[in-house]
Amino acid sequence: MYDVAIIGGGAAGVSAAVTLQALNKTFIWFGKKELSEKIRKAELVRNYPGLPFVTGGDLAKALSSHVAEMGIEMTEKVVTGVYALGSHYAVACDKEIFEAKTVILATGVETLKPTKGELEFLGRGVSYCATCDGFLYKDKTIAIVCASKEYEHEAAYLAGIAAKAYFVPTYKTAAAFGEKVETVRGVITEIIGDKKVTAIRLKDEEIAVDGVFFLKSAISPSALVPGVQTENGHVCVDRECKTNLDGCFAAGDCTGRPYQYAKAVGEGNVAAHAAVAFLAKNK
Repeated sequence: MYDVAIIGGGAAGVSAAVTLQALNKTFIWFGKKELSEKIRKAELVRNYPGLPFVTGGDLAKALSSHVAEMGIEMTEKVVTGVYALGSHYAVACDKEIFEAKTVILATGVETLKPTKGELEFLGRGVSYCATCDGFLYKDKTIAIVCASKEYEHEAAYLAGIAAKAYFVPTYKTAAAFGEKVETVRGVITEIIGDKKVTAIRLKDEEIAVDGVFFLKSAISPSALVPGVQTENGHVCVDRECKTNLDGCFAAGDCTGRPYQYAKAVGEGNVAAHAAVAFLAKNK
């Protein structure tokens, strides 16, 4: 069992990881080795102390270099759920479960509000993980809402399993898939169902489906961590980055504005120290 599980590869996650490494704690860090897409694509960062007018790409390289120099490794798995089990936490990703005494949420923030019905039908036809739940929809009809080209390989995997797939990209230059896949240009306004998902609704049509997969970088904290207190889509924390759940901390954009790298780095450090203090108190 790890001392800490860090979820998120942005500036807050980097800060928490390097702090925990320096404090000689065992931790598992979930994210992407190239770190946050938001950082990499930033045109110019003007207010990061010590690095004036740095490009997002150069900032990402600096953070990656720091992580590499400290010998920290990233676990490239999609976290689909974090569950409080009393004395520790279970972190579910793909078909595996990892256990940690504490958790630091550094997941970033969703820029778009959840689709109507998305959270209500989570686990009842709505999924965020292709490899976790794809097999449940073998030879069925699904909708795939894809937020970026980097998730198209997951969409292709799902399309290969399903009998019919409606591919709904939220960007312009989407790939073309096989005969079983119909690309739908439009915005899903609602997910419909009773006990389970039965259809998606767009502006001018309704399409019958058995399930909906949302392939995107950020998941609503309330969907990811059952029981965590949120307000306006952000995790509620105190000055020590503690959430309402014992042993669960949050840092960075997921805790609210301002969405700044300097703020995220500071909170990542605070959350790491708070997690270490919690561990010492609860030996």
